[in-house]
Amino acid sequence: MRIVRGVGRFLFDFVVGDDWRIAVGVVAALAIGWVLIAGGVSVAVGVIVTSLVIGAGFAVTTLREGRKHRGG
Repeated sequence: MRIVRGVGRFLFDFVVGDDWRIAVGVVAALAIGWVLIAGGVSVAVGVIVTSLVIGAGFAVTTLREGRKHRGG
């Protein structure tokens, strides 16, 4: 049981890392891409949209963290 708990902690820390919001954003972006592709949109468009959503999420998180450290 100790090994299972250790593996679970490792996987959680590996996937979530420092900020759980980033992990949620990536999962949401991947889900959006999957829904688009499953709905008949071309794979190229699905990949582009997914990439843009992930990039926007990282930008928002970076800006938020920057403001937090500047005191604003």
